[in-house]
Amino acid sequence: MDKNKTITLFIQCLVDSMYPEVGQALVRLFEKLGISVNIPLDQTCCGQPAFNSGYRKEAKIAAKRFITIFESAKVIVCPSGSCVDMVKHQYPNLFRDGSPWQERAKAVSEKIFELTEYLVDVLEVEDVGARFQGKVTYHDSCHLLRNLGVADQPRRLIANVRGTQLVEMENSEKCCGFGGTFSVKYPDISTAILEEKVDNIVAAEVDAVVGCDISCLMNIQGMLNRRKSHIKIMHIAELLAQ
Repeated sequence: MDKNKTITLFIQCLVDSMYPEVGQALVRLFEKLGISVNIPLDQTCCGQPAFNSGYRKEAKIAAKRFITIFESAKVIVCPSGSCVDMVKHQYPNLFRDGSPWQERAKAVSEKIFELTEYLVDVLEVEDVGARFQGKVTYHDSCHLLRNLGVADQPRRLIANVRGTQLVEMENSEKCCGFGGTFSVKYPDISTAILEEKVDNIVAAEVDAVVGCDISCLMNIQGMLNRRKSHIKIMHIAELLAQ
């Protein structure tokens, strides 16, 4: 591995504001791999909440800021499949008017990767030397699985964590019910979807549920806490940094 390699991190809003330990684990992981990390301190939201709610004008403002900040980076890595999908697939669609921003959006979209995608597909690393004693199950988040096609990569990484047993839950690919503003606009439907997801997690009889999107894990954690379950959530960056 190239010890002089440098990546630029884009940290999802929920990680930055509510789960900073995930960002810290991400930095520790890359330092362990001998990769330098650059974190632009002026980075903000990618605009996905506005975009998903139909506010295209506001989403464009956030997208232009993101592009301006990150277009000089060689490689962008993000611990969130939904944010990566926003930049990779939705940014070019936001600027379909032939403006110079369209080409700039395309250029940025081609160099952003979700964490596990980057580790396995780009660095060709499946064993990061992590250890965790216990049984875990994996939740496939929607944008990561369906829009980015990332499913095998996290599992290959988990399989190489020493002391860890991966137990596949039933319907791991089904939504957790969060969906960003969906859970706010349609709380009853969201809760019903979440109940089924947590039923499957509990039935797997594991110590932790691992995922690549902290938004899904936050939603799952809330239901697990309400059920007084011992099962904890772990972003995959936290597992791999163990």
